[in-house]
Amino acid sequence: MERRYRDGAVFFPDHETLVVADLHLGRDATSDVELRLGEHETVTARFAALCEQFDPEEVVVAGDLLHSFATLPRGVMETLRELKSAAREVGARIVVTPGNHDSMLGEVWDGPTHEEYPVGEWIVCHGHTEPDVDAAGYVVGHDHPAIEIEGQRRACYLTGSDAYGGAELLMLPAFTGLAPGVAVNRMRARDFQSPLVTDAGTLRPVVRDEDAGETFEFPPLGEFRRML
Repeated sequence: MERRYRDGAVFFPDHETLVVADLHLGRDATSDVELRLGEHETVTARFAALCEQFDPEEVVVAGDLLHSFATLPRGVMETLRELKSAAREVGARIVVTPGNHDSMLGEVWDGPTHEEYPVGEWIVCHGHTEPDVDAAGYVVGHDHPAIEIEGQRRACYLTGSDAYGGAELLMLPAFTGLAPGVAVNRMRARDFQSPLVTDAGTLRPVVRDEDAGETFEFPPLGEFRRML
């Protein structure tokens, strides 16, 4: 399915659908470590820019909209209001496919939710459990993939055909800027948390360089490991 990678998100033009994953709203307030300031503004600004650029009909959050399992940190409601406003500005609705961190979702979200949400012949879900629906492809989050290049860690997408039960798999990086990402360079299927990764060696890392305006696709992880 045709797609466009941008700033941790993916846009499917044939279905006018934008997908993001792992926003982990409230993570900055629940962490014990000092995090960079301005994450609220960064997330909302990036989200609004993506909505403005692609003018989607729908924005699907592939799980872990929230971070805390048991509390709603200060600022979460404000961020949600701004995300809704950004989508509303372009006439889009937001759909959430709950993730394992979204136990408090019902307290803050009155919009549509689906465990598995169809986009054409594909399914969007968080990816922490195996899907109940067969599809041509799956868009998931959950693992926060990144690759290390010359000592620097870069968030990445992972994509592979025939990756899960004969279907294509597309794993998105975490949209939050507070998650450093898990380096997948040497990871095998057993190292991933998502059960949809059954053969990590076939997955290709894809890195989007927003400054250069370019998208770089790397060899499958099976080859990548041998290059290191």
